[in-house]
Amino acid sequence: MPETPLSPLPDSVRSVFEGVVARNPHEPEFQQAVHEVLHSITPVLEAHPQFVAGGILERIVEPERQIMFRVPWVDDGGKLQVNRGYRIQFSSVLGPYKGGLRFHPSVNLSIIKFLGFEQIFKNALTGQGIGGGKGGSDFDPHGRSDGEIMRFCQSFMNELYRHLGEHTDVPAGDIGVGAREIGYLFGQYRKITNRHESGMFTGKGVQWGGAEVRTEATGYGAVFFAQEMLAVHGERLDGKRVAVSGSGNVAIYAIAKARQLGATPVTASDSSGYIVDDAGIDLDLLRHLKEENRLRISEYVTHRPQARFVEGARPWEVPVDIAIPSATQNELDEHDARALIDGGVRAVAEGANMPSTPAAVAALQAAGVLFGPGKAANAGGVATSALEMSQNAARQRWGFEDSEGKLHAIMRDVHRASFQAAERYGAPGDYVVGANSAGFERVAHAMLAQGVI
Repeated sequence: MPETPLSPLPDSVRSVFEGVVARNPHEPEFQQAVHEVLHSITPVLEAHPQFVAGGILERIVEPERQIMFRVPWVDDGGKLQVNRGYRIQFSSVLGPYKGGLRFHPSVNLSIIKFLGFEQIFKNALTGQGIGGGKGGSDFDPHGRSDGEIMRFCQSFMNELYRHLGEHTDVPAGDIGVGAREIGYLFGQYRKITNRHESGMFTGKGVQWGGAEVRTEATGYGAVFFAQEMLAVHGERLDGKRVAVSGSGNVAIYAIAKARQLGATPVTASDSSGYIVDDAGIDLDLLRHLKEENRLRISEYVTHRPQARFVEGARPWEVPVDIAIPSATQNELDEHDARALIDGGVRAVAEGANMPSTPAAVAALQAAGVLFGPGKAANAGGVATSALEMSQNAARQRWGFEDSEGKLHAIMRDVHRASFQAAERYGAPGDYVVGANSAGFERVAHAMLAQGVI
């Protein structure tokens, strides 16, 4: 839950939010995500009364389909385990449902719905013709053998396959779902359906249908968005100190791209705490520890004695110019925001989904910090997934530089759409308003055109 109550909403949208709370009373993350969008789009509704008359809000906050199912599997000790699986197909008005699968013990219906709701507008911002959805399970892959993960993935897909397809719903990875899990999931889908639909799953290995840059895309995209925000004010990433949270896929490649563009990333973290390396994070070492050996972040300092590990804390107390929260939702609260402001932060680009609480966002914006919300700043992953779908459909394969160039162009377009929408609706420089408004406009116009369905 956010650390402060959600702010009051304008009369024009309050009843819609009250309906969401009444229908989803124990889903705080979903309520928070809906509140943020409704709070931002009042000027859009005033400019387009047809959206209100067409019941767009009442429809868009209700998923088109919600799927929950049992996932039984047998561990290496021969013991039966049972987890719960989810797939929320939120909106297909712009294209097939698109969004990742998350395997983590924190997963519940509220989290999957909030992620799916965010995905609607994020995907719309990319302009790639994809709808919004999300899924996952409360299964924890940490510490499990390859055999256990394979058996779980196969059981998960035994139910989910019937709801998927390259023209229906195209999942990808998320927290706890990397190339290994995607391989097992896709293999079971192929066996059950007797179809090699490369385009029904993204994030695949490059050797069997995956796209170059897909692994790097979310982290790269967050840095590209930060770069665009700074460029508006005549500033560059070169020479800036960067704090990154997390040490998974997004964090690692945000660190890599920031360093490539001349910045100095100095932090990384996991659930046990964070490291600070003022000389700059050693990327090869971080990858060795986290990607290859799945060790705790504290191991970093045994190889880099000049670095330090801070147990049970988050990296936002470190003075930096740029912050890229890349771990999980609501990881950056108002206290953290105040610490960043006191440390001289210039810009925050969200690499994760909704990692900043509402109070943190308000504090950062009030202090004049450039703030790129996740639905814009971390759109690079899903944008590149859409590029992977295009390559699969055409039986083509693009090179790394070509794919990265397309990603960079899409992130420029996402920034431009968000920036221009903020100005159009009377909130210049407010990327929260801009991203929500631009994404909502695209979805709402399509919903009106396609009728009440």
